[in-house]
Amino acid sequence: MDAKPKTRDARYQATLQVLRTADTFWNTSRAFFQRWNISPSQFNVLNLLHGEPGGLSQTELSRQLIMHRSNVTGLVDRLEKRGLVMRQDVASDRRAYRVVLSAEGTDLLKEILPEYHRGAEAVWDGLSAGEIAALLAALRKAAEKSEGIAAEGAGRALQIQGRSE
Repeated sequence: MDAKPKTRDARYQATLQVLRTADTFWNTSRAFFQRWNISPSQFNVLNLLHGEPGGLSQTELSRQLIMHRSNVTGLVDRLEKRGLVMRQDVASDRRAYRVVLSAEGTDLLKEILPEYHRGAEAVWDGLSAGEIAALLAALRKAAEKSEGIAAEGAGRALQIQGRSE
């Protein structure tokens, strides 16, 4: 009997499970952060700025958040309106600014992080350090392959578009 269909089915099931897990994590995160009236994405901005006294540029934030810069603008706008972050001009470039955590943002993170870490511990309870390391390695490998496939697809799309113009 050929092992290919079972392998293919297992890979399909793994893909579906990763997507379901990501969706579940996102929904759980939204509910978790609701008590502080922030979104998971806003928390991610605050968390990235934590420990960055010089702040980060919007481009640096977008790279680390894996999000388009224009979406980061909206996140920063909402966080700034609440007084959780500030934009600071860059002396050497009048067009640039750095996003820094405000005192209020730091206080909010101090309140959130202990509960956030307890929740993360609870999610992964029952998995050994070795199992988590193996999971991380497998997820990184899958992400790299997925990025490669996406890049190939984008390249093909550009070739097709060039032919049709």
